[in-house]
Amino acid sequence: MAFEKISVIGLDLAKNVFQLHAVDEAGDVIIRRQLRRNQLLQFFEKLPRCLVGMEACSTSHYWARELGRQGFEVKLMPPAYVKPYVKRGKNDAADAEAICEAVTRPTMRFVPVKSCERQALLMQHKTRDLLVRQRTALINALRGHLAEFGIVTSQGRLGLRAAIEALSAAQEFLPEPSWQPFEHIRKQLEELTHKIAELDRIILRWCRNEAAARRLMTIPGVGFLTAAAIAASVGDATEFKSGRQFAAWLGLTPRQNSSGGKERLGRISKQGDRTIRRLLVVGATAVVRRARLDAASFPWIARLLGRKPAKLVSVAIANKTARIAWAILTRMENYRFATT
Repeated sequence: MAFEKISVIGLDLAKNVFQLHAVDEAGDVIIRRQLRRNQLLQFFEKLPRCLVGMEACSTSHYWARELGRQGFEVKLMPPAYVKPYVKRGKNDAADAEAICEAVTRPTMRFVPVKSCERQALLMQHKTRDLLVRQRTALINALRGHLAEFGIVTSQGRLGLRAAIEALSAAQEFLPEPSWQPFEHIRKQLEELTHKIAELDRIILRWCRNEAAARRLMTIPGVGFLTAAAIAASVGDATEFKSGRQFAAWLGLTPRQNSSGGKERLGRISKQGDRTIRRLLVVGATAVVRRARLDAASFPWIARLLGRKPAKLVSVAIANKTARIAWAILTRMENYRFATT
């Protein structure tokens, strides 16, 4: 059968209809066809075990695990790295052919396949971020509605507490039609706060039981949320050749526009995991605040603050923290403070 000659398969994923492109060792096309979702695994059972390439997306890790159980070698690639191999036009067949071509390139960078456990932990982070955004929207709505009645409070946690207290004190002066909407907002804020706290406890419990997360929490500016996100996203830190490559994967390195031997470095690329990058920058901002109060403990940060803006220093610290995190994960050591 012609199927026995297949050596590489490019699979373009979708919700219901998948496009498959298979070639032999000489690059000749063996199969071009569409498959429904419920036909995919049954069809692959008939194929010889070979290399399968897919673009990394939300469902790609599931299919990679399923095909891996059948004995296939599955490799995931960032969609941006596959796009240059699309010859002309945009359709599923062209995308599958480009995936089949890109997965064989020796310089291609691949995305590690996440396990179910790691995806479940990252789901907790994403759910927490969703609840925090919903709580922020409710707080803004509460402050905005109170301002329409002349009650103005400051931003932040203290401002929220002041808004709740002002709402309780001024309820008898507010029009009756506003009582129920304000009560709905207050109850939803309480419920969201409890749910966020519950997720925090679950993530903290996981960090205490995970050796890699405990080591990461010894780094200044890295709390349990950042440690859990890094430990869950980075299964094997040795997949990165250096700390700089890990920082570049997070989008914390300068974007280059160099040519003719002249290096031109711009702002950070912001390509990569947004959640980890945001957590690292927030943690670095806390380190900057501490350095301003205790310059002797952070002399290099104090010197940097004397020359650069605080936000730029925070990003520089986040970049350095990412490199330290890579070193700790690869060497399996705790963070050591400088003795001099």
